[in-house]
Amino acid sequence: MNRFAATVSRGIARVTESALGPYQSAVIRIGFAATWLLFLLREYPHRQEMYGPDGPWSWDLAQQLVASNHAFTALMWSDSQVWFEIVYVLAVVSAALLLVGWRTRAMSVLFMIGVLSLQNRSVFMGDGGDNVLHLMSIYLVFTRCGQVWSVDARRERRAREARARGEWTGPGRGGPFLWGVFGVLLAAATGAGRIEWGFLGGWFTFFWGLWAVHALWWTVGRAARTAKPRILLDVVANLVHNAALMIIMAEACLIYATAGWYKIQGSRWQDGTAVYYPLHLESFSPWPALSDLLSAHGTIVMLVTYGTVAVQVAFPFTLFNRRVKNVLLAVMITEHAMIAVVLGLPFFSLAMIAADAVFLPTSFLRRLGGGVARARGRLFPAGGRTVPGPRAPRAGVPEEPEHTHVGFTA
Repeated sequence: MNRFAATVSRGIARVTESALGPYQSAVIRIGFAATWLLFLLREYPHRQEMYGPDGPWSWDLAQQLVASNHAFTALMWSDSQVWFEIVYVLAVVSAALLLVGWRTRAMSVLFMIGVLSLQNRSVFMGDGGDNVLHLMSIYLVFTRCGQVWSVDARRERRAREARARGEWTGPGRGGPFLWGVFGVLLAAATGAGRIEWGFLGGWFTFFWGLWAVHALWWTVGRAARTAKPRILLDVVANLVHNAALMIIMAEACLIYATAGWYKIQGSRWQDGTAVYYPLHLESFSPWPALSDLLSAHGTIVMLVTYGTVAVQVAFPFTLFNRRVKNVLLAVMITEHAMIAVVLGLPFFSLAMIAADAVFLPTSFLRRLGGGVARARGRLFPAGGRTVPGPRAPRAGVPEEPEHTHVGFTA
């Protein structure tokens, strides 16, 4: 009994004292931001036909749909061409800033607004990856995804080093400035009746709640006379982050499980020919010669068909077996990379690979980050000095903790 109580106590301490999976949350932030940014840039010449006021899915049709399902989209606030361009550019800018991890709390909210605004404006634009991006953009708002590999992390590290040297001059003003600007914009949108009420207040409660929480975080961090209020907020933030990360993992498992079990029920998947037919569709054959080469080998088609079903059905059950999980994870990432090339679905594949990244081992991600840092140092030397990988802690500067989790372990 004492051993069980000790185990429970350690588990509670672990999920409250730290935000688990900092590398995993960082890589999914980078993955989804990069996917959305590349998609918006590629489709920039076609943005009018896809999401513009005069597109095939007209503004009136979109307005009727939004009125029935109460989805959020800022593009329904006005049918002005200027407003459309502003929203599109803001979606591009927020994706780029979230990618590099600049003010991740604020940018994650703007990123979500950009994704929802465009996708809910034209619901038929997508290849399946848009559904994943849609959900993950909401989940990312509740994660502390800027702990590593971000401008925020570098700023925090430099602040710690400055405090250790006695040179720190106080918190920056960028966060409060953004908070004030967003508050004014949110008040203007609310006053104009653009943010709709719904169940438990709907989007009104959601956006104003986020704004109030950020205000409380900044106020307590700078005005509290003791560390206890900040510690309490840290505990709550860690709990929310860890819960959101678990939801992302569960969502990825649900996607694969449902896809696998639905495939089992299809006759083409049962006889091993389901992969054959898309290879002969013009819309999914960017490289006809490659598609013909693969479809000419019946054994390969059958193995890929059955292998896809087996991997998707089995993956959720392998999460507690580290080695099997890592093998299937590599297989799925390879499969998505092949789908991107063979079937011409790069953004669907990038979105799924970003979702899979939440299960990557921490040790692998740390080595990957170190390798990228060394490569960057060789390409862009700072004063002739190469940028090192993960550094040893300096005197007076706390070392970055090692985080592990089921699915995160090496």
